[in-house]
Amino acid sequence: MRRGCISLGGIRCNNCKRIIPHSERYLAIDEEKGVEADKGQTMHYCVQCSIDKGFAHYKEEKDGRVLTFFS
Repeated sequence: MRRGCISLGGIRCNNCKRIIPHSERYLAIDEEKGVEADKGQTMHYCVQCSIDKGFAHYKEEKDGRVLTFFS
């Protein structure tokens, strides 16, 4: 399950290992058992890593570009 979240500080990106600062957006994903995580583990990705992995993208709306973590 994907969840778009806002950091309260202290969250670390599982891909680039940087700390996601307070009030920055990030993606939390409950991973299936596989290469990156054990079953039931929640993975956290910063905005840039989410875009690089294909989990997030920008879409054009009438007000401008909007970042979305969902299809």
